[in-house]
This record gives sequence, C-alpha cells and structure tokens, in this order.
Amino acid sequence: MGRTRTDAGGDLSRSELEVLNVLWERGRGTVRDVLTDLHQRGRRVAYTTVLTFLTRLEQKGYVATDKSALAYIYRPAIARDRIRRSRLRTLIQQFYNGSACPLVLQLMEHESFTPEEVAQLQQLIDRLDARNQID
Repeated sequence: MGRTRTDAGGDLSRSELEVLNVLWERGRGTVRDVLTDLHQRGRRVAYTTVLTFLTRLEQKGYVATDKSALAYIYRPAIARDRIRRSRLRTLIQQFYNGSACPLVLQLMEHESFTPEEVAQLQQLIDRLDARNQID
C-alpha cells in the first residue's frame, strides 16, 4: 500500500489534496474520472498533470492503485478524517500552543453557523457537560 503515515497530510500540496478529495467523494476512479470531476469544479488541469498527482499520492501512501485493468483504478488509502485530525493537531500546535479551546472559541466568535450546526454544537456541549458531571 505504501509508507505508514505518522504525519498524515503534512506533506500534501493543495493540488494533491484536491485530487484526494475527488477520490474520497467518488470512492475510486481512473485518471479520466478524476480529471472530469476536477473540470466540473472549474479546475482546468491536463490529463498528465492529474496522472502525476495520482502517482505522487501513491508514492506517498495516500492512494492505492489497482493495475489489473487497462485503465488503472485509484482509491484512497487513508481516511479523510485521519488527514483532518492530523492537520488540525498541527494547526493547534502551531497557533494555539497545543490547546484546542482557543481555536474553538475563535471559530464560534468569528464564523457563521446554520441553526442545525448550532444545535449539533449544543448537543455536543451537553454531552460533554454530562460526562464531566459523572467524572
């Protein structure tokens, strides 16, 4: 499959992440599939560029390839959530001295949330509060 990742996502370029996002959403696909999806998103890239990104992603261990068919089939080899957690940990270390609370507070103060998102946040706070009362 590739190397074991300890710093999941730390070495991904923006373009590589775009390609990986396509695979996460599709589940798997050929170079042509990824190219088509990127074009539909307004990203104009060449077939060979997408192939290069997929090859790099495979070398880095983020993508696995089924080479048994005429057109290679690429699929994510690492979960999107793992990349998110790793990048978020790095962000928290770099900007918030390892404490997540200031990040959460800044997001709450400066970002917009739908009523549904606010309800989800409130439910999470209620669960955390209940767990703290038990401990």
